[in-house]
Amino acid sequence: MLTYAFRRLLGMIPLMILVSVVVFSLAKLMPGDALMGKIDPKNSSPQYIAEMREKLGYNQPILTQYWSWIKHVLQGDLGQSFVHKKPVGAIIAERIPNTLLLMLLSLCITYSLSIAMGMYAGRRPNRLGDHFILSLNYVAYSIPTFVAAIAAIYVFSFKLGWVPASGSIGIGLDEGSFSYYISKLKYAILPSLVLGLFSTAAYTQFLRNEIMENSRKDYVRTAMAKGTKLSRIYSVHIFQNSLIPLITFLGFDIGALLSGTVVVETIFTYPGIGQLVIQSVNSRDYSVLMSVMMLLSFMTLIGNLIADLLYGLVDPRIRLD
Repeated sequence: MLTYAFRRLLGMIPLMILVSVVVFSLAKLMPGDALMGKIDPKNSSPQYIAEMREKLGYNQPILTQYWSWIKHVLQGDLGQSFVHKKPVGAIIAERIPNTLLLMLLSLCITYSLSIAMGMYAGRRPNRLGDHFILSLNYVAYSIPTFVAAIAAIYVFSFKLGWVPASGSIGIGLDEGSFSYYISKLKYAILPSLVLGLFSTAAYTQFLRNEIMENSRKDYVRTAMAKGTKLSRIYSVHIFQNSLIPLITFLGFDIGALLSGTVVVETIFTYPGIGQLVIQSVNSRDYSVLMSVMMLLSFMTLIGNLIADLLYGLVDPRIRLD
């Protein structure tokens, strides 16, 4: 398994090079540049703008600019943010723990609810509980993310007052204290719930269909003929074989959740990577934007690697050579 993981990590190198070319090209094709996000052209002299472009290297050939950027990235220098007036690496390091917390909570919500409801609906198809779960899935799947986020804020924050509507931490708390972490968790519950429920609907439906299909397989009839309890057949044999396709989704979820936080974090004013993307686009802070896009691509590749490694743990018949 370690050899397989090492080979996969080596295979990521050409993919990341290709991603870097695409990200850099898209940034250059966007209107304006980082300098235009820093100064007001109407209040700046053309001579000053020309001098700044020359100083920042924007007048150099595209290939020269790309090589200069990628060389600094390989050295750990992601550049300087014009908007935040600090290194890009420091900005991402401040924001990414919040986004990772959202991801972790949303994954826990997604897989715990989808496994529980999918197992129940797949074991008892076409009954009242199954129809109720399917109806919930259709409703949840059809509601746009921003609508669900606004509705959740209105109900759980404004009406019930259970959780805060925005932000990521309470005021006046000592970092590292127990109350600090409780506050972080409290502020992350609502956005992670909105982020996780939409995948829950799709995964529940998928797991239900997988369980129904696997329950008709020959190995199930063999286990029943041997006198194995029906509860064990469903909880071990059928569930284990139905879980393998969900692991495939896990690999995509890691990258998809990072990009999906753009809408959720913006609505909840949650200071994470998603909100940073919107701010960087609006202010043309391309050094931050390119670094975040590279991070999203890398996390997607890592997620696929984790999913492949989990295959061998869930199903011993799958060999990773």
